[in-house]
Amino acid sequence: MLSLLFVVSLGTAVYFFLNELGKELPDIDALDSIQYQTPLKIFSRDGLLIGHYGEKRRIPVAIKDVPQRQIQAFLAAEDDRFYSHPGVDFKGLLRAANQLATTGQKRQGGSTITMQVVRNFLLGNEKTFLRKIKEIMLALRIERRYGKDRILEMYLNKIYMGQRAYGVAAAAQTYYGKNLQELDLPQQAMIAGLPKAPSIYNPIANSERALERRNYVLRRMKELGHISQTDYETAFVVRDDARIQPINIQLDAPYVAEMARQELVEKYGEDAYTLGLSVYTTITSQLQITADQALRQALHIYDERHGYRGQSGRKGRASNDKLQTVIGDLHRAVIQSTSDDGIKAVLTDGTPIHIPWENARWTGRIKTDSDKRNFLKTNDLAWVRPTDDEHWALSQIPAAEGAFAAVNVNNGAILALSGGFDFRLSKYNRATQSKRQPGSGFKPFIYTAALEKGFTPASIINDAPLAIADPSQANDWRPENYTQRYLGPISLRVALKQSINSVSVRLLQSVGIPYAIETAMRFGFTREQLPGTFSLALGSGHATPLRMATAYSTFANGGYGVTTHLIERIENHDGHTLFQATSDTSCIADCPANARPATRILSEPVCFLMNSLLRDVVESGTATAAKQLGRSDLAGKTGTTNDQRDAWFNGYAGNIAASAWMGFDDMQPLGKGETGGKAALPMWMAFMKTALADRPEQPLEPPEGIVKSYINPSDGLLLDPTNHDGNWEYFIAGTEPKLRSPPKMPEFDYEDFEWNDEGLF
Repeated sequence: MLSLLFVVSLGTAVYFFLNELGKELPDIDALDSIQYQTPLKIFSRDGLLIGHYGEKRRIPVAIKDVPQRQIQAFLAAEDDRFYSHPGVDFKGLLRAANQLATTGQKRQGGSTITMQVVRNFLLGNEKTFLRKIKEIMLALRIERRYGKDRILEMYLNKIYMGQRAYGVAAAAQTYYGKNLQELDLPQQAMIAGLPKAPSIYNPIANSERALERRNYVLRRMKELGHISQTDYETAFVVRDDARIQPINIQLDAPYVAEMARQELVEKYGEDAYTLGLSVYTTITSQLQITADQALRQALHIYDERHGYRGQSGRKGRASNDKLQTVIGDLHRAVIQSTSDDGIKAVLTDGTPIHIPWENARWTGRIKTDSDKRNFLKTNDLAWVRPTDDEHWALSQIPAAEGAFAAVNVNNGAILALSGGFDFRLSKYNRATQSKRQPGSGFKPFIYTAALEKGFTPASIINDAPLAIADPSQANDWRPENYTQRYLGPISLRVALKQSINSVSVRLLQSVGIPYAIETAMRFGFTREQLPGTFSLALGSGHATPLRMATAYSTFANGGYGVTTHLIERIENHDGHTLFQATSDTSCIADCPANARPATRILSEPVCFLMNSLLRDVVESGTATAAKQLGRSDLAGKTGTTNDQRDAWFNGYAGNIAASAWMGFDDMQPLGKGETGGKAALPMWMAFMKTALADRPEQPLEPPEGIVKSYINPSDGLLLDPTNHDGNWEYFIAGTEPKLRSPPKMPEFDYEDFEWNDEGLF
């Protein structure tokens, strides 16, 4: 009777203990909405990976997409009775308990895959008897709630596999650079052996122990009938080829990727790295590659104009061995020999190359046959770069830097952006972070203000020296033209295309600094960027290439203000769209039905006149080199600052506005003659040559409110069309000249006159 009472009491106590313990268990409903911690991925608009961020590498995969033999490998290694037990392998637990009782050692194998799911998702890894009881209770509940395949799927996606890889698909990529379906049997067994102890059985960190574990899994698969004896023997002798696999970046655009990363962190905080977001940017691969190439080529051309700085050393020097082997488009090479037809070298990856002497003459060191023999020695290290004709050229890391930005003029989408020669050399993004003087590239905004105040392209302004009193300075400010020559009375059209400084200052004097600043702010410049002095007329403020490209978009899109954006859409780990860009759109071309109209900031007539003026800069002004592109719709403005510290070209065509900049980070001058038209314009042209290849030309069509008059360019007054000394000019209706130009005075031949002693005739 006492024995029965003891059993009942014990059973009752166990019941109440388990009942109370059950109330403390976490809710398994959490498994219905699992959020795997997966990295942030950033793509180009055409789907190429440009950035991958996050501590954990994970690629969630559905159980139906896991090869059957891979599943069999995991079951053989971890839980061969998975599909037959109820979530808890009581036989295994009894064996583990007996092992502990008889030897005092814990036996591995007591935990089923279901129990590991409980531990990974719900409980953690605390090793106590109470936690083990909870684990068993939850495993039984999960088995009643979910099917075996669902439980196995959770396990295969959650488990840690070493090398920051979580889940079976991430392990396949991390160790072998393959998708699950591409793994062979030895690789499947190696991966299946990892969960037991990823640090011990890691094939990269501990190849011998990993191989033992792999072969154990193969043996278990053979014993369970998953593979044949032949399969086992063949796989057993295979040498493992696991190695750290680099992340497969498909498009090299690190400045863009970093911009997107920062924007995502601002939006989601540190969760951005674990939510499994896929971010699609507005850049396209073709234009981004073209922008990088254009920037690097322009820097090389400039650098080679300014001298050779010598090679980087000899192969045997330890300090040189630590240098990067690829920077931008440059490769490090080891010189092997020289001959009459060029230089033989080998790249650091073993590729042999040939450098014709013609591609090394820019150094100025090769003038005689003796120079060819002595210029470079065997085992010298050199920087080389590929050329367009599939040869190689001797080169060097450019001393100057550059930046480039291109945007869609209709909606502000960034099409391409490069912040420097190489992100690995400098992470400073000059396209978005620099504060450089725009120089003459700012003049169009002064001219815009003047047109709004009643000036016309034919208005005559005196190009002559001027002095402006500055109370803060001991002497007057005396702005000078770049050429230090003065043309006298000239039209606004001539002044802009020739980039005459004195005329810009006189225009600013006329419209007033406050109105000029208000006009510039409509284009997106901030008050902090705009100095409240007359030097504003010469671009003494500061701006970035992206800011300049965006501002010029207004001239190109008919007068609308647009805001740049880089992110087109954001998708979650399931592919559902979390964000879709809905930027303001000018709607002059390719406008979607649900577009949000942009705000007009410039009247259509004034915008047309500015287009006409800026096209003339290319046609017959400081940017005539751009005519090589063979288009009539190119428009823009060169920019050069004092002492040539900054060189710019800002321009547009075919619904693309782009800005190219070149300069030194430490603000030293680029050198005599290094103007925007010489240093920066080639970068812009190289990009636009590709970007505009399939875009039709856009004719300049006068809008309503524009009239044409035949004028005398010398005084801006009307002229008879039969007079061949005149030209047609555009005017906003009502501002065209009403007076006729006076007849031209006849020219006298003063030699026909007799002169008196006072010099009179």
